[in-house]
Amino acid sequence: QVQLVESGGDLVQPGESLTLSCTGAGFPTEDYTIGWYRQTPGKEREGLACVSTSDAKTYYSRFVEGRFSMSSDAAKTTVGLQMNALTPEDTGVYYCAVGLPGLCPSSVIVQSTVRFLRSWGRGIQVTVSS
Repeated sequence: QVQLVESGGDLVQPGESLTLSCTGAGFPTEDYTIGWYRQTPGKEREGLACVSTSDAKTYYSRFVEGRFSMSSDAAKTTVGLQMNALTPEDTGVYYCAVGLPGLCPSSVIVQSTVRFLRSWGRGIQVTVSS
């Protein structure tokens, strides 16, 4: 079982930036997807950005592409999420999650596939408010 821990959540003002980090242990030896997901009030959990160890490309949800940027180390066991121009609509709990390689990019394109990710961090609160 993969253990994931998110950090960096905070209260920020609209327009500001914030960077989240996720570190993990117990990753599978086969290929996997690792990505960032969030749950905002009144909405289902959604995918933001992901990368697969079998594909060098990082994929983004169309709702955050150009505003959020995902980084990862070479082994894809530590990932970050740089979030710019934050708005109150970005308020929510942000998760790091791991799953099968086929879940990237599907988990950031098709919301119904998010539930197939197998390992989740506890999540971290991001609040955007003036």
